[in-house]
Amino acid sequence: MHWLLSGPLSIERLTVKIPDLPISLEGKKLVQMSDFHYDGLRLSEEMLEQAIATSNQLKPDLVLLTGDYVTTSAEPIHELALRLKQLESQVGVYAILGNHDIYYKHSKSEITNALTSVGVNVLWNQIAYPFGKQLPLVGLADRYSLEFNPTVVMNQLDPEIPRIVLSHNPDTAELLQAWRVDLQLSGHTHGGQIVIPGLGPMLLYYKKALQHIPMKVKRYFPFLQRNYLIIRHWEWAQGLHQVGNNQLYVNRGLGTYLPGRLFCPPEVTEIILQRA
Repeated sequence: MHWLLSGPLSIERLTVKIPDLPISLEGKKLVQMSDFHYDGLRLSEEMLEQAIATSNQLKPDLVLLTGDYVTTSAEPIHELALRLKQLESQVGVYAILGNHDIYYKHSKSEITNALTSVGVNVLWNQIAYPFGKQLPLVGLADRYSLEFNPTVVMNQLDPEIPRIVLSHNPDTAELLQAWRVDLQLSGHTHGGQIVIPGLGPMLLYYKKALQHIPMKVKRYFPFLQRNYLIIRHWEWAQGLHQVGNNQLYVNRGLGTYLPGRLFCPPEVTEIILQRA
């Protein structure tokens, strides 16, 4: 995707306060990247190179990748994995899969194997401990997968212990209110791509407008019948949100679909952990 359509890369910086965070983990730095859509069209080599270089320059303790490495075919993951091998961090690179990563029957295994081969730890309904037992890292299956079952995973954790949860689709934050989630990291939305300053993603208003068009009119215009409910909660399309007692951060992603981005640049996120 040409930079005129995607816009320049943005570095978003935030500090997240976590109750019960061990003193030893105060100030730890995470870097999040999401929604690469590496398919020869939606992400330029220049943007990818810049994102990886930016992550390395930030000198993160932990790098987290939140899904959608490809768009349809899993084949490009092998080239992308060679690029992601360049990522540097103190305690590792961890990843989850998105809905596009399970598009075909064997996509999940091919993408997982490719990432694993370059040292990326892929979590699928699994718990990891890159910082030790005091701060578990949970990686959930994609929301659209039949294997999405947060109950089995979340119930393994002591509710007194803080945790970070990776879940590609931010809509899962609604379900995850049943458990303690000190920080959920998601992607999926691309931030809405086209944003109306002060109002939010344009798709939110497009969806509302469709509700007022009679079906007898829609049947003559197929594009009006499409379901643009990529997510239900467009109010969570990007940025940091409080969802009940939990915190959710949604990354705008790196890849870009046509017609492009407006007031919604691709993003690398720097997150500093702080004791509440």
